[in-house]
Parts: sequence; structure tokens; C-alpha cells
Amino acid sequence: MIQPLKSIEPTGDIAATLRNLGREARAAARTLALAPTEQKNRALTAMAHAVRTNSDAILAANAEDIADAKAAGTAASLIDRLRLDDKRIESIAEGIEVVRDLPDPVGTVMESWTRPNGMTIERVRVPLGVIGVIYESRPNVTADAGSLCLKAGNAVILRGGSDSHRSARAIHAALAEGLRAAGLPEAAISLVPTRDRAAVGMMLTGLDGDIDVIVPRGGKGLVARVQAEARVPVFAHLEGVCHVFVDKAADLDMAKSIVLNAKMRRTGVCGAAETLLVDRAAMATHLRPLIAMLLDAGCEVRGDADVRAVGARVKPASEADWGTEYLDAVIAAKVVDGIDAAIAHIERYGSHHTDAIITADAKAAEKFLAEVDSAIVLHNASTQFADGGEFGFGSEIGIATGRMHARGPVGAEQLCTFKYRVRGAGQIRP
Repeated sequence: MIQPLKSIEPTGDIAATLRNLGREARAAARTLALAPTEQKNRALTAMAHAVRTNSDAILAANAEDIADAKAAGTAASLIDRLRLDDKRIESIAEGIEVVRDLPDPVGTVMESWTRPNGMTIERVRVPLGVIGVIYESRPNVTADAGSLCLKAGNAVILRGGSDSHRSARAIHAALAEGLRAAGLPEAAISLVPTRDRAAVGMMLTGLDGDIDVIVPRGGKGLVARVQAEARVPVFAHLEGVCHVFVDKAADLDMAKSIVLNAKMRRTGVCGAAETLLVDRAAMATHLRPLIAMLLDAGCEVRGDADVRAVGARVKPASEADWGTEYLDAVIAAKVVDGIDAAIAHIERYGSHHTDAIITADAKAAEKFLAEVDSAIVLHNASTQFADGGEFGFGSEIGIATGRMHARGPVGAEQLCTFKYRVRGAGQIRP
């Protein structure tokens, strides 16, 4: 069972606490890099069991976080990201088990070949080492990041958001219980024990070389700070300014279903659609039904002149709206002159996260998939599929929108790098 949680803030020197976390994580990473698959899977099984067994303690901690958030006037959409219930806790446990059942990426031979001199060369996946994850609001990230890093043989130092600190601590206690049950070091998954923002800055320095990569998962402000200050490599997770383009060849019923899901299923997730683009050639048949559907569902629509002509309930869109991640029941809507104009709009205003086209025209779909430079591009599917679990990765540590190393959902395989193993028989270089 989870041990009683200590006070919300540690006493003593925060810098010393962080340096100690880094040293212990580095030592744990060396152990994990060599841990057999069976032992890692045993830990993940025990972690999922501990999450379920201690659900009451996790929910109690979450209730305190929710109460504080409401008292602070936090928006309802952000409280939804923070909130846990029985169903979401079960989803956390199931996510850990899905990660457990994934193939172990560590030690996989990616490619091998033999040189003319008889030497054999293999490219082999190995863990990154120690990963620092800085995230906001969603307490489930504690389990997602912890389980994925463990599966990939990495130690992880987690720094959750101030608003979810109690929830994250309760979930982390369950993960530590699972590590102990499998005989793995508890420092394999560490949680920064303070809400002091100075801890973020210390992590960004790399903790004297003990952090190998930083993964930020949060709003634009957090990611901007990480990218500006980090002294170690960063897997960038920028805001999700996601688009749905309804092409002239789109089936109206399909378009209505996808647009409603993409915007309103969960408005606070990074894969939620923030801009609707409608082909001018489909305006007469598709625009009014789509806008009326969104308005009737409780979504505020901010539109250009063509969209405002639908009715008085549509508010005017400003220039800033085209590049805004609302994370709320708000969407910007615009009529564009065909697929080329849609692609140009996405390139100018998008965040290279997730964008979708709805069309029955296979040629148009392939053009969109080829030319939209986003981490995830979809045809006839909701942008809310931007999720590692939906990709079969079990869960994700974030959606990387950069171009280096990892892009899109970052799962266990993406949390590995590689090395070369070369076998010879006495060869020397002439």
C-alpha cells in the first residue's frame, strides 16, 4: 500500500535535493539499461496493480487539487484536464499494462551488415539514459512517462504542475511500490518533491550532466521557457493549433461527425481542432450545417465574413484567432479557396502538430497528406487520434513537433537512441 505522503514541500536546500535526484537517477539508469525484459514487465504489472489498489488515496489527493483549482478560478476545461475519477484511474492502470505488453525496444538490432574486410556492424537500440519530463495539469502523465521510460530502460525525473502536485505524488507513490516489488531502484522514476518553479530551471541546466534530454509537456509558455533555457537536448512539444479542412468532395454526414468529435470530444487536449477550414466550393452545402452543429453543441465560433453570414451567433475572428490554441469550446472558422489555400493557411498559422482533411477525393487526400508539414496528418479521421495510445504505443510522453530524433507521439521506441556494435577477427586499418 502507498505510504502516508509527507508534507507537500521538502525542507532544506532545493538545489541539493535536485542534485541528489540527478545522481540517484543516473545510477538507476545504469541498472535499468541492463535490466531484463521480464523484470521491467514485472515492475509494470505491479505498478498497474498498485494504481488500482490505491485508487482511493489517489482520488482523495486529486480532490484536494481540484478544490484548490476551483478556488483559484481555473477554467473548466483546465479542471477537466486535472480531474481524475474511477474510469480515468482504470485507464491509467490499463495504459501501464499496454506499455508492459509492448515489445522491448532495448537491444533490438535495427540493421546489420558485413564489410568487405569481414567485419560485421550492427546498429542496436539502447536507452537514452536519464530523461527529465516537465509537465502541467494532467496527473496521468506521471504514469504515462514513468512507464514508457521504464520500458525503454531509462530513468526519469518528473516535475509535474503545481496544480496537480498532490495527484502526481499519489500516483508516483504507486509507481514506486511497483518498482520495489520487482527489485528495481525507486530512483528509476523520481518525482521532484517541490512546487517551487526554481526546480524547473535547475532541471534545464541538466543537473551537472545527469539529465540527458528534457521533454516539456504543457502550454506555450512552458515550452518556450524550456527551449530558451535548456542546456540539454529537448523533445519539443509545441501547442496544438490543429486544423480540419472540409474539402469540396467531403461527405457532409462524415464531416459533421468528424468536426464535432475533433472539437468537442475533449476540448482541453492538444489534439483538439482549433480551426475549421471549409472549401469555398462546398460552402453552399456544408458551411451552414457545420457551423450550426458546433453552435448547438455549445461551441463558440469565431469566423471570417463568409462564416459570419451564417448567423448572428457567429463572432468575428481576429488575426490572432487563426493561430490560437483555445483548449476550450471555441473554434475559429474560415472559408478558403480550395486545397492549396487550406494548405497555405495551415503552413502560416499552424503549429505542425495535427491536421486533417475530410474528402472522398483520393487525389486531394494524397496531396494534403504529402504537403502538410505536420507531425500527424489525417484523412477522414478526427484530430483527437493524436495520441500515443491510439497509435498502438500504449501511451506517450508527448507529441513532438520538431524534426530531430522523434516526431509525433513519443513512445518507448522513440525514447531510445542507438549504438554500433562492430565484431572483427583481428582486422587492422591499412
